Amino acid sequence: MSASPALSLAFLAVVLGLGSSAISLLAGRQPRVLRLLAMPLVGLCGLAALGAGVLALTQGGSVSATLPLGLPWMPWHVRLDALSGLFLMVIGLVTSVLGLYGPAYVRSFEYGRDSLVALGGFTGLFLVGMLLVVLADDAFLFMVAWELMSLSSYFLVAFQHENAANRRAAFLYLLMAHIGGLTILLGFGVLAAFGGGFDFDAMRAATLSPGWASVAFALAFVGFGMKAGLVPMHAWLPEAHPVAPSHISALMSGVMLKVAVYGFIRVVLDLNGEVQWFWGVVLLAVGSVSALMGVLFALMQTDLKRLLAYSSVENLGIIFIALGLALLFQATEHSMLAALALVAALYHVINHALFKGLLFLGAGAILHSTHERDLEQMGGLLRRMPWTGYFFLIGCLSISALPPFNGFVSEWLTFQAALQAWQLESGVLRSLIPIASAVLALTGALVAATFVKVYGVAFLGQARSRHVRRARVVPFGMRAGQGVLALLCVLLGVLPTQVIHLIDPVATELLGTGMPQAGASGWLWLTPISAETASYSAPLSILALALIAGLAIWWFKRRTVRGVRRCDPWDCGFAAPTPRMQYTATAFAQPVRRVFGLLFEIEEDRTTGEDGVQRYRLRLTDRLWGLVYAPVARGVESASRRVVRLQSGNVRVYLGWTLATLLVLLWIISGA
Repeated sequence: MSASPALSLAFLAVVLGLGSSAISLLAGRQPRVLRLLAMPLVGLCGLAALGAGVLALTQGGSVSATLPLGLPWMPWHVRLDALSGLFLMVIGLVTSVLGLYGPAYVRSFEYGRDSLVALGGFTGLFLVGMLLVVLADDAFLFMVAWELMSLSSYFLVAFQHENAANRRAAFLYLLMAHIGGLTILLGFGVLAAFGGGFDFDAMRAATLSPGWASVAFALAFVGFGMKAGLVPMHAWLPEAHPVAPSHISALMSGVMLKVAVYGFIRVVLDLNGEVQWFWGVVLLAVGSVSALMGVLFALMQTDLKRLLAYSSVENLGIIFIALGLALLFQATEHSMLAALALVAALYHVINHALFKGLLFLGAGAILHSTHERDLEQMGGLLRRMPWTGYFFLIGCLSISALPPFNGFVSEWLTFQAALQAWQLESGVLRSLIPIASAVLALTGALVAATFVKVYGVAFLGQARSRHVRRARVVPFGMRAGQGVLALLCVLLGVLPTQVIHLIDPVATELLGTGMPQAGASGWLWLTPISAETASYSAPLSILALALIAGLAIWWFKRRTVRGVRRCDPWDCGFAAPTPRMQYTATAFAQPVRRVFGLLFEIEEDRTTGEDGVQRYRLRLTDRLWGLVYAPVARGVESASRRVVRLQSGNVRVYLGWTLATLLVLLWIISGA
């Protein structure tokens, strides 16, 4: 086994995750053990994974080992290279913050009916599963780790299982996770059949025809796309993420979805041979639809965590748009442009993990303090929870892709890659990419509107409910966890050339070339193609914004007349404003809902109560439920009713079925 420091740190992260799980399971009736020991071990697990990932990216090359586990003829193989190092770093960034945030957050569960043993035990196993997926170097270990990740996260989604909606969401998640796992297994089966083995080295050496390579691509895309929450395979995501504990939601949205991206990149760009151009077209189409539909559904939501879950669909769509560009450019032998698009996708992977983790932790802080998720019941939280309000604002600005925050850099790089479509020879492809770019631009505008709504309704104005009026500042650990992620969102926006330099080995490893020109003009300027084509300087942007803000403050102070008495303005005799007079989240989204109403199933109801007050109820559902999922559910229920008829309760009937099965198997074997 290799003595590589990076691989040793990765193994240490796995051991710490297992240790956290074991301590939680053995704690029994001692809930303080989870808070004081198991959660800090989760933070240490994240730090070890972060260190392993950074070392793998900076040292270059790859290191592998064979573990004395698995089956006698199929031991487990692990490998740490630049790609797995990047995703280890992503896992470590969010997980290490949970070591700060988690102890104070889980304290609220100590005196409830929910099992802290299950929460701590399955959190550790969930982390171990994700770490092993990234480290796996054979299909057997990959699928074992994938199932461990899926099963443990199922129990975390079903943590508060006394609620029927939570049980339904957990079952839907488990069902779709296993369907996705089956398609991934079939994809590995295709690669293993041509490679003659289940280890990834054998698959890399295999030669697949374009047809079989496309079959493997399709299976991988469905399996990993289902876990990533791409439209139309996204149904589980807005159901599962809101019902899980908030720090688990941050892990699922910020990290687990990226593990699915890792698996897709590993199969398509590393194991599956030569890239075909139409794979990129598929990714562009599905990514564009996912980005647009995800943000439209997010804009319509009033449940804060459900809104953030739909926003993850949108951001995964952006990542797959960039991956589609990378595949298109790679298939048409534009390797430098493919590297640019791949770096943009990977940059957005890191960015989304940071700002979506920050937003979910902010939502958890609001829920911890107010016991409220409904935006229509919030308001005025900035005065009651100022630190959470400031950190949440940074998350909103980052996810809205506004400079100088991190979300802007990755989306700007994606646009820069798309603007090079003129270099393609195919007129059809040159027409498709601008369409995807236009969808991405529209998505960006809608994202800004969505988070203006979220921040304005939740943190500004007056409190709309008694719970919110009683909100208090959350404990220091929860604030510190949000603060670390907020700081990283700023740093990754201000220092993009350093981040690209860290990511670049992944592009070099997978595509044979990187982006050496990105920092050609020095650390102050980011030049993705050349200084003549486009450049961006985040530090200078900050200086410009600071100068404008300073001039505005100076001008305002000069215009202000001293000695003026401040009081409420004359209101013409009308009543004083109340929280009911404020703009609601539903009203904010109403114009967009009218424009894109055909995409949703909308039920509106206006009633007048006995007190004369008019009440408005809006119910908005996804049309894909009726078009895709409901027919499948009815078919499964119908098949189940037919299968139930086989359970006659008669032993002779069961023996007859067994005999018939044996005869069929003997006939198949003898025929083979």
